Order: sequence, then structure tokens, then C-alpha cells
Amino acid sequence: MKKITTRFLTLLVMVSVCTTPVLAAALPADNTTKTEPAPATVTSAVDEFKNLSRHERKTRIKEAKKLLKDYKADKRAGRAAETDQVLLAILAILLPPLAVYLKEEEVNSRFWISLILTLLFWIPGVIFALLVVFDAI
Repeated sequence: MKKITTRFLTLLVMVSVCTTPVLAAALPADNTTKTEPAPATVTSAVDEFKNLSRHERKTRIKEAKKLLKDYKADKRAGRAAETDQVLLAILAILLPPLAVYLKEEEVNSRFWISLILTLLFWIPGVIFALLVVFDAI
């Protein structure tokens, strides 16, 4: 039994090493705070927008749409703001595969490894999920 377990874990490690993508450069962390602007700022911005000419309004709206499109593309590419690390860490302890799925945003080899480790030996599943959540792997 020990021999089978050792071979199985070796196979899992080889699969995870072979399937993980290699990043050319690390992306800088986005440390922007998420706060709402003051009501006075919002009203002054709306007044300023209303005072613009029709052509200037159209160009501003086009710029806003372009920025929104870029934001959505960045989010799909994984360059969006990080999710709440504390929540993911708690989930990694309670439900490791769910934490890995939420971090990766897809069912991939890391999710399956986490699921198998959790079903077989819960503690290694937790350790693996914590490593994935904190980007150590």
C-alpha cells in the first residue's frame, strides 16, 4: 500500500509540474483602495460633464467604454485585483478544492490535485490549497 501511495503522489507531482504555466515576469500587485468618492466630488463631476459640448461628451463616453473593455480583458486574463486572501485562506482550511477553484477561476489540474489530496489525506489537501491560494506554487 505504501508503494502504491508513493507512486501515486509522485505521479500527481509530475502532472502538476508539467501542466503549470511558466510566467515570463511577475505582474505588479494592484494596491488601489476600493472606496466611494465623496458626494460633493460626484456632483461636481456630473456638473462638469453636463457643461461639455456634445462632441466632447461622445469622446468621453467612448473613452469610458474603452477603459471598461480593457478592465474586463484584464480581469479575464487574471490581472484584475486580487480576491480577499483571508476568505480564501479560511476556505482552504475548510474546503480546499473550493478555495483552489475560486483562486484559479476554472477547473484545472490544480483543482483535481487538491480534490484528490483532500479526499485521501485532508491535511495535504489543505497544505496544497494554501500554497495555491498564496501563489507559492
